[in-house]
Amino acid sequence: MSIATLVIGESGTGKTTSLRNMNAAETLLIQTVKKPLPFRSGDWKRFDKEHVPAGNIFTTDDSRTICTLMQKTKRPVIVIDDFQYLLANEYMRRSDEKGFEKFTDIGRHAWDVLTVANQLADHVRVYILAHSQSDDFGRTRVKTIGKLLDEKITVEGLFSIVLRTRVADGEYLFSTKNSGQDTVKSPIGLFDTDTIPNDLAAVDAAICAYYELTTTTE
Repeated sequence: MSIATLVIGESGTGKTTSLRNMNAAETLLIQTVKKPLPFRSGDWKRFDKEHVPAGNIFTTDDSRTICTLMQKTKRPVIVIDDFQYLLANEYMRRSDEKGFEKFTDIGRHAWDVLTVANQLADHVRVYILAHSQSDDFGRTRVKTIGKLLDEKITVEGLFSIVLRTRVADGEYLFSTKNSGQDTVKSPIGLFDTDTIPNDLAAVDAAICAYYELTTTTE
C-alpha cells in the first residue's frame, strides 16, 4: 500500500515550490493545469513521446489518464499538482448540464484518483497538492466545488498525512499539527515540530524513515 500525503494551502504559499529539492529522475509530476515551475527546473522535463520520452512532467486533468500514469510509472514518487482543477475543469466543461448527476460523476472521478494513489506498491509515495478554502466559521479544508460534492467525498478522510502551507515573517512552512480549525494531521512522531520548512524532499525523507520504506522499483 502506497503512502499518500495531501498538501493544502492558498495560491502562492509554496505548494509547488516545495518540489524544488525533489529528485526529478525519481518523481512523476502530473499537472492538471499546464504551467511553468516556480523554481530553476533544468532537470524537470515535460514528456513528449517523440522528443522527450524520458520526461517526467505530464499535463492532464482526465482522471482515467492520471490513474493509468500512476499505475504504470516506475518512479517511486508521484506528485499531482493543483488537484482542485481535476474537479473544477470537469465542472466547467459540463456547466450546461442540468441536474446533480454531474456532481456524482465528478466526485467519483476524484475518488478514483485518490483510491489509486493509496493502492500502489508499498515503496511509492504520492503527494496531492491542492488549494484550501475556509468556511464562514474560519475552518479550513481542501477546496472542492461546493457542498454537493463535499457530501459525496471527504478528501482528507482518505489520507493519514495532511499538511498545510503557512507563511510567517517571510518564511514558507508546512503545518504538521491540527490547529483546531483545519484538517492537518500526521502520525505520532513523524515530525518533531508543529511547523517544518516547505521542503517536500525533506518530508519524503521523513516518511521513508518513519515507515522504513525502500525506494526500489522491483
